[in-house]
Amino acid sequence: MRITDLKAVYPNYKNVPSSWRTHLWQIVVRVESEDGVVGHGYGGGGKAAVEVVNGHMRDLLVGRTVESVEDIFAAWDELYYESIPYGRKGVGVMALSGIDLALWDLLAKSRDVPVYEVIGLRTKDRIDSYATGIDAEWYAELGFRANKFPHRYTGRPEEYDSAERAAERARRIMGPDARIMIDTYMTWDSEFTVEMGRRLAPYDIFWFEDVLTPDDLQGQAELRPLVKPTLIAGGEHEFTHIGFGEAARAGAMDLWQPDITWCGGITAGLRILDIAREHGIPVAPHRGGEVWGLHLIASSDCMDLAEVLPGQRGAPRDELWIGEPFPEDGFISPTDSPGFGVTLNEAML
Repeated sequence: MRITDLKAVYPNYKNVPSSWRTHLWQIVVRVESEDGVVGHGYGGGGKAAVEVVNGHMRDLLVGRTVESVEDIFAAWDELYYESIPYGRKGVGVMALSGIDLALWDLLAKSRDVPVYEVIGLRTKDRIDSYATGIDAEWYAELGFRANKFPHRYTGRPEEYDSAERAAERARRIMGPDARIMIDTYMTWDSEFTVEMGRRLAPYDIFWFEDVLTPDDLQGQAELRPLVKPTLIAGGEHEFTHIGFGEAARAGAMDLWQPDITWCGGITAGLRILDIAREHGIPVAPHRGGEVWGLHLIASSDCMDLAEVLPGQRGAPRDELWIGEPFPEDGFISPTDSPGFGVTLNEAML
């Protein structure tokens, strides 16, 4: 299939939090082929990434032929190499992620199979899932057996106690056998993390996520033995197999969480898994319950664990992708529809 067009759009989101996401949230990428097959992908970087896709990367991709996984890898390598002056991480790779996923969708649709079948042998049927958010009562009603809740540390003494109360509540609601995790979003420091490891030991916390910034690899590595058996997890703000290779050499994390729509797509995800396998590091993609990560989990040695963000009971949501699977009794599976199995909600464009 020869690529005839490439276009990115920033959707008309209505329920985006007032943060960096307002300007740099997810983009939709559309790839067209001369055979009439169309592939869709999901990337990051917002309006800035739209310009990257529709300008430089479009010029590089249009005219290429995609008939195999090897062709997708070759396209990825060229787009990455040619964008090095402004890319390597951040918006450049977020833009590349959307293109990569659109190419996987395109190739799978051309073969009339789901993406997970193009990736390789399916290794998981029903995938265990966990709910991220604060509405633990609702998540338990929905059948989830795992919950990750947020906690921010801003330097106030009372935040030691608030973390303990939140952990006790999650454990009590979700039950003694549930996995409980904490997303700190780069707000904990080393001292606070060590103290939380001590105070929260009775609640058997599975992991502390993003305790430091992704630049502080040494600091994360030093924390690992100090909070065991709780794991130091992270990686949603790391990019490509090159970045995760640096994390591996530093011994920075017990568990990796690449975001497949940010880190370079499925192509980068497969390369990240190669490194993780070599170092014995488990991989649980950030937002892995979305179809972009879910298909990779289904046909790889990613952990049997997918993150779902249900929000809160009754809260509004932007339904951009129609047909996304939702967990039943705590398990989630990709559909058998061609490509990623979702349809774009054109009304949001």
